[in-house]
Amino acid sequence: MAATKGNWRLGAGALLALLAAAGCARHEGGAAVAADAVRNPAGGMLAYEHDVEILLEEKTIPARLKASQQACGSGKFGACSVLGVSQQGGDHPRASLTVRIAPAGVEPFIAQAAQGAEVGSRNTRAEDLAQAVGDNTLQQDRLTRERDRLLEFQQRRDLAVADMIALSQQLAQVEAQLQAAQQEGAQHRHRIDTQRVTLEFVPPGGQSGRGEIRQALRDFTATLSTGTAWTIRAVAFLIPVGLVLWVVVAVLRRWRRRKT
Repeated sequence: MAATKGNWRLGAGALLALLAAAGCARHEGGAAVAADAVRNPAGGMLAYEHDVEILLEEKTIPARLKASQQACGSGKFGACSVLGVSQQGGDHPRASLTVRIAPAGVEPFIAQAAQGAEVGSRNTRAEDLAQAVGDNTLQQDRLTRERDRLLEFQQRRDLAVADMIALSQQLAQVEAQLQAAQQEGAQHRHRIDTQRVTLEFVPPGGQSGRGEIRQALRDFTATLSTGTAWTIRAVAFLIPVGLVLWVVVAVLRRWRRRKT
């Protein structure tokens, strides 16, 4: 219980530090740069993720995406690996780059990507992995003890062949579970020691609006043709309906005359 409370205090303290760092962000040269990188407190188990929207001229988006990708791969800002890259051209150009980078390199990496541009929005969040790490540690300890007991039984010389086969199968299963737990623990550690950064390169709102107008003008002929075709189909559909209604009205009028 004491350990759980300690982890909660660490998580709360880290989130307060995160809010303080976000509040210190300022626009300098068109780019928002935090005063200090967000880091885990001592013993903290928080996995940080950053989403940054960078407003750029349409024609500069591909070059900025390539430069940011190369900066990550070169190790200029420390350990960095590219997780995903996407790019869209045409009338609505945009690009996205997702990396996992050492905490000390987060702010310089974002600052270079936003140099001479404007940061439209930025969101930073943290996932507390204390419970997951604790559960994983307990699972590894349990599986390790179970594996050691099975190894001890395996050394006995009075086991029957059937028992040896069953013991070997159980040992293989436990070792597979232990390996999976160790891999999961390593992944948790990697998420804690590094931070995920997603850069979204998009044109300013005015440029995006002009792109939509250009697209609408280009689509004018196609839209007119489609509308005309639908109108013709509607008229063709309504002609038999009108004929049926005319017949019904004529029959009703004749019936009323006869009745009168």
